[in-house]
Amino acid sequence: MNWEDTPEETEFRDEVRSFVTTHFPSAYRRDPEAEHSLEPEDVWGYNWAADRLSPDPARRDGALAWAAALAERGWITPHWPVEYGGAGLSARQEFILQEEMMRARVPTVNGIGAFLLGPTILELGTDEQKAEHLPRIARGETTWAQGFSEPGSGSDLASLRTRAVRDGDHYVVNGQKVWTSLGAQADWLFVLVRTDQDAPKHKGITFLLVDTKTPGVTVRPITDIRGDTPFAEVFFDDARVPVANRVGEENRGWYVAMAALGFERAGIGATVKFEQALSTLVEYLKSDEGRATARPDMAGLRLEIARRYAEVRVLYNLARHSASSGDYAGSVSQLFGAELHQRLARTGAKAFGRLAELWQREDAPLGAAFTHLRLDSVAATFLGGTTEIQRNVIATRGLGLPRS
Repeated sequence: MNWEDTPEETEFRDEVRSFVTTHFPSAYRRDPEAEHSLEPEDVWGYNWAADRLSPDPARRDGALAWAAALAERGWITPHWPVEYGGAGLSARQEFILQEEMMRARVPTVNGIGAFLLGPTILELGTDEQKAEHLPRIARGETTWAQGFSEPGSGSDLASLRTRAVRDGDHYVVNGQKVWTSLGAQADWLFVLVRTDQDAPKHKGITFLLVDTKTPGVTVRPITDIRGDTPFAEVFFDDARVPVANRVGEENRGWYVAMAALGFERAGIGATVKFEQALSTLVEYLKSDEGRATARPDMAGLRLEIARRYAEVRVLYNLARHSASSGDYAGSVSQLFGAELHQRLARTGAKAFGRLAELWQREDAPLGAAFTHLRLDSVAATFLGGTTEIQRNVIATRGLGLPRS
């Protein structure tokens, strides 16, 4: 396929670049402690969901000002209809917007709400739910987290055990969720609960919208292998959730959840991060300091870096394809990107040898960026669906193979 920009797309790309240059708040600067971070979620030291709540006034005000600037153009939710705060952009324009923001190393805003929950409400929500939630997401006023996974219910999501019992105009919810990304920063959750204990496991599930300030909802951050807290566990203890917060029919939440996950795309973000990380590694290895610290097998290392470069270009094209085609193409891109994440981390470790074991940023090459990347990559092949799940999706939906 031809990915060359049309004249109109070139004009739009220039518009985005100019907008970022002139509107990104000068006081909103990356976290010095994470300046060399290579994790795609952190956008080179930024984490907008956390920054908007930061005790540092400069970071907090900068995050809010950046959201306001994007919201004015509808660029927090660029693919949404204008009537709900979006910009009505095409898939290719949206891709260009996200690509240029990543290349400029500035954060996107409201990812989970904008790209997962919002489109689900647009397709399956009530008029009241659209009016209540969509404009606030589009303005960057509320953030969302996905409450699906549970202890013992990860890849087999339909085995979830969090229960909801109807009591008049409310559901009374009890149970636990875990590995909730950005759960500690979220204002709202979209949660799968079991409402029919006797139904087959895929048919007794309901999809609820839950305010994190609801009495009986407790959010506890989880510290990961790097010492960061990107996840949380969420406990429900007789939490009362209005029936009006149900998306779709009772006991049909599995199909709502599959629709939501269908909007999840393996986007351009990780691709640009990997490309920039690889370029940074090459520049470092060519420097005097790099030549003094790299392993002696430079011929083998050059070959490995060349392979990573080719794979990054493949991932870029997969991301372009999945942005326009949808369906199982997103699984292909996500699977390839997750495994590339790990291969790239190992390449960095090979380049630095024993120095790749250094954790303190001030002591290690490139601020220990590849050391942190290597630990972050441990989870790459099961976050957002394990590699086995992705391969099943590709086999059944893409190749039409029979289920075993």
